[in-house]
Amino acid sequence: MGDDKSTIVMGSRDLELLIPVADSVHDDSSKHSPSFAPSHHSGRETFYKVFQSWASKKFMTGCVILFPIAITFYVTWWFIHFVDGFFSPIFLQLGINVFGLGFVTSITFIFVIGVFMSSWLGASVLGLGEWFIKRMPFVRHIYNASKQISSAISRDQSSQAFKEVAIIKHPRIGEYAFGFITSSVTLQTFSGEEELCCVYIPTNHLYIGDIFLINTQDVIRPNLSVREGIEIVVSGGMSMPQMLTTIDTQLPPLERSRSDIT
Repeated sequence: MGDDKSTIVMGSRDLELLIPVADSVHDDSSKHSPSFAPSHHSGRETFYKVFQSWASKKFMTGCVILFPIAITFYVTWWFIHFVDGFFSPIFLQLGINVFGLGFVTSITFIFVIGVFMSSWLGASVLGLGEWFIKRMPFVRHIYNASKQISSAISRDQSSQAFKEVAIIKHPRIGEYAFGFITSSVTLQTFSGEEELCCVYIPTNHLYIGDIFLINTQDVIRPNLSVREGIEIVVSGGMSMPQMLTTIDTQLPPLERSRSDIT
């Protein structure tokens, strides 16, 4: 009987010892199990950040590609509607409602005007009209300014157009300014004569700028046409080529233009 009681007491003691052990094991497992949650959570945040960065880059790439296309279509569509509006009211009065007919008529009218003004009779009519316009106090200034801008990009009006693209050292040594040669002048001094180039440096697109008289030898002439130079000025320098080469200034203008063509 004594052995049985001792056995029961030892069994109860063992049971009391096992219960805390089981509880401690359960507590330890409960303490260590949440350690997997932060790593899983951080992995999810990393995935979200990578995906967000990738999506933003692709979105910006799409915007960069579509922006010039959208602007081109918008300006073209606006231009078509603007030009179409000159003659479309006339066709509407006649009962003809065809989209684009006014645009085609306007383009044809401009072409006919160009052909007519190229003739002797058209030049005479244009000269007479300019004579009246130049007698008007305020209108003549607007006409002269707009005519100079249009003649700058015209190949036919070479007498008043930008002659060549020029680069001069301005305003300090090591800095250069981009402009256009408009004319040449001979400066007579006591020491002799000096050939100068009249260089127009735009400061606000094309219609506002400064004029500099630079020695012919100090003017750098890059291998750019006038149209390319105007595109560079209007675009704020974004269409500037990565490399510029100079033209031989010893050649006369006609020979330089022939060498550019070849």
